[in-house]
Amino acid sequence: MARKGKEVLNALDAAKTQMYHFTAIVIAGMGFFTDAYDLFSISLVTKLLGRIYYHVDGFKKPGTLPPNVAAAVNGVAFCGTLAGQLFFGWLGDKLGRKKVYGITLMVMVLCSLGSGLSFGHSSNGAMATLCFFRFWLGFGIGGDYPLSATIMSEYANKKTRGAFIAAVFAMQGFGILAGGIVSLIVSTAFDHAFDAPTYEVDPVGSTVPQADYVWRIVLMFGAIPALLTYYWRMKMPETARYTALVARNTKQAAADMSKVLQVDLIAEEDPQSNPSSSNPNSFGLFSKEFARRHGLHLVGTTTTWFLLDIAYYSSNLFQKDIYSAIGWIPAAETMNAIHEVYTVSRAQTLIALCGTVPGYWFTVALIDYLHTANGLYLHDRLHVRARDTV
Repeated sequence: MARKGKEVLNALDAAKTQMYHFTAIVIAGMGFFTDAYDLFSISLVTKLLGRIYYHVDGFKKPGTLPPNVAAAVNGVAFCGTLAGQLFFGWLGDKLGRKKVYGITLMVMVLCSLGSGLSFGHSSNGAMATLCFFRFWLGFGIGGDYPLSATIMSEYANKKTRGAFIAAVFAMQGFGILAGGIVSLIVSTAFDHAFDAPTYEVDPVGSTVPQADYVWRIVLMFGAIPALLTYYWRMKMPETARYTALVARNTKQAAADMSKVLQVDLIAEEDPQSNPSSSNPNSFGLFSKEFARRHGLHLVGTTTTWFLLDIAYYSSNLFQKDIYSAIGWIPAAETMNAIHEVYTVSRAQTLIALCGTVPGYWFTVALIDYLHTANGLYLHDRLHVRARDTV
């Protein structure tokens, strides 16, 4: 890369921590907040969906989603996430982080609203519509999730990069907590407004018609935090690392960073920094050079994330079943439909408040002292021990 480009990136690495770094944490962190809310809020209302759409007359227990339907409703968003990560990751390298960042946000907003407006002439039809919107919601999340982390890493200075990226990830905890709180508020309001007997007293009357609004409101609420950050996302300049290294426009990179970091960076345009110039350090993802330089790190990191996420996402999605199994919430037949949403939401909120959120910020505080690899190892070991205990 040209000498002037190196000067821009060196200045970015050495820049003092200032307000714009924290602004970037909030903007990128709201992406993780929204992602977590959208992915995990479905687990708060799946029991309600079973009562509404799969009630069986004369059965001693409330209706539940059939196993295949439950798997689809809970898991289809993650299928979309996988596709979205691959597609938007590629598109982000082609068009730039900023342009794609806005696209993923609008996909998430539209599909959050669509999820709450799902319809169908039959139970399976309604669930199919919900799964359709959940898939495309996951597709948008798949783009937003890695782009948020990438943007923060490219804005951060070298000294506090680990803590800044961890802080962005930590917003997931607040997203999970917000899901529980929103569900608590909605279920409490409806439970007081529409009094209903327990299932064992009146199986049909225990699920009031207005219960159908509860799950829709909870899912649609995910569009609000995304909309609130759209303006600020569009105001953010393209990251200097992308502009200088990929677009190869060091002059524009210097101008952008001079504004946001309040430092004087001057980079002269030279032939080597022209976007049309070939990059001698460029090599493909599947090339031998990439494998030699980054292959081991890539395999190690992705494998760790893959194994961790199996436990992390499955436990968060099916916590409601764990609560029932260990007797933390009453038997379903002793509650009405809306009150069951309240008890599940209360349990998830308590877990997020006492465990998830503190755990994330414990990492933020110590990651630059423990070293990233050691912090990840400690996180994995604690997570495995917790799963073994359950």
